[in-house]
Amino acid sequence: MAGRLIAPYVGMSLYTWTAIIAVVLAGLSAGHWIGGLLAAPAVDAARGARRVAAALALAAVSSLASLVLLRLVSGLLLAGGLSPILTIVALSAALFLLPSLFVGIVPPILTKLAVDAEPHVHGRVIGRMYALGTLGSIAGTLAAGYVLISWIGSSGTVIAVAALYAAMSLAFVVADRLRPVFLVLLAGAGAGLGWWGAALRAFESPCRVESDYYCIRTADFSAESGRESTLLVLDHLVHSINDRDDPGLLYSPYIHFVDEVTKLRLGPGRAPRAFFIGGGGYTLPRAWAADYAHAELVVAEIDPAVTAVARDALWLPAAVPGLTIHHGDARATLQSLPRRPRFDVIFGDAFRDISIPAHLVTREFHQEVAARLTAGGFYAVNVVDGGGGRPRFLFSLIRTLKKDFASVEAWIERGEAGRPGRVTYVVLASAHPTPVARLSSMRGTERTWVRWPPADLAARIARARVPLLTDDFAPVDRLMSHVVLQAER
Repeated sequence: MAGRLIAPYVGMSLYTWTAIIAVVLAGLSAGHWIGGLLAAPAVDAARGARRVAAALALAAVSSLASLVLLRLVSGLLLAGGLSPILTIVALSAALFLLPSLFVGIVPPILTKLAVDAEPHVHGRVIGRMYALGTLGSIAGTLAAGYVLISWIGSSGTVIAVAALYAAMSLAFVVADRLRPVFLVLLAGAGAGLGWWGAALRAFESPCRVESDYYCIRTADFSAESGRESTLLVLDHLVHSINDRDDPGLLYSPYIHFVDEVTKLRLGPGRAPRAFFIGGGGYTLPRAWAADYAHAELVVAEIDPAVTAVARDALWLPAAVPGLTIHHGDARATLQSLPRRPRFDVIFGDAFRDISIPAHLVTREFHQEVAARLTAGGFYAVNVVDGGGGRPRFLFSLIRTLKKDFASVEAWIERGEAGRPGRVTYVVLASAHPTPVARLSSMRGTERTWVRWPPADLAARIARARVPLLTDDFAPVDRLMSHVVLQAER
């Protein structure tokens, strides 16, 4: 749940998961230490229950407060000039350290009380308490992953957890004379946080749809484009921009390039047979369906909610002639398709945060791609990496592709060439090189793309000593770390 809660602000990556797990474990560890101090030998059942109730009450309040703090702290941290990793760690600590600490106080006290109740079988009791704690963690994981987030969203899950902590807190003082005090304090804290959170809209999801995979949002792009247009945001990154009246008006330069290079390589007017790794806003499938009467377009989009939003908000028709959509992993989908007929174009545009999922960049996957291309077909893959001449992930991907494709090229929009910071490349892999080294747009926005000179690219890859990407070893996040560590996001 924590990962989903902060994904709209800092994305969902290896660095996000690492920070969240570390912070939660740190909170639990500190809580266990404090709980051990509170479980002194002289603590009887009544005092122990009271301390458990206090810890659960504080866990309830701090859990609910995390939604309020998210609105207050996220903007300050994102604008604070810290590196992205420090921002992720600081945001995770601000939101999740105290709830983890307070709930971590509970197990040592309960274990002490359980041993006091059965002192002659204390080993069995301790084992039972550990087992129950682990079973509770499993139940919570399954409930959050398969039920709660899908049905009530991440904010609703936090509220439900806070309510459960509050109910358990009161249950532990049901016969205690201080129960009214607990009830008043909990009600007061809940009401105060409720009022504050409502004023900040902290209990409203920032997502248009919170699916099993993404926080999906849309935004009006008309002011920037001067036309009726909408952009699609998955977690915290823009993935597509669609024009209402002209599907062929391609705002994203890398999608525009794939459209132009397809016409160059296949010939004008030839309807492509294409496989798309990732649907997003279905920008290019929508454009090609409008351009060609007999195009065969197959899209593998893992999240059906993304497709639904594309239809509801980005003008993807409910039924498109020639378009087939598979909701599932792109690699598994491609492997499930028959080897004939083959594709003229396979376009990779699937991302987890700013990186391509590791199983979609390995040699084993490239072999599947190569086996499904026509003699004149090509594989195009969108790559985000650093500029300035040392994009290590790009180099590693090209080195891997060269094992199965005779020609592997890197293209970039002319305005981004040589620019430091994060840039977007398009890699083309095929049996034959593109006949030009410079490509200008024939329709839509005026753009020019240039090919990285092959000799210079090969020399840089050799000097970089980057690894070959395989199913056994594909360190995508490590190769991308220099991009993630840049302050600019």
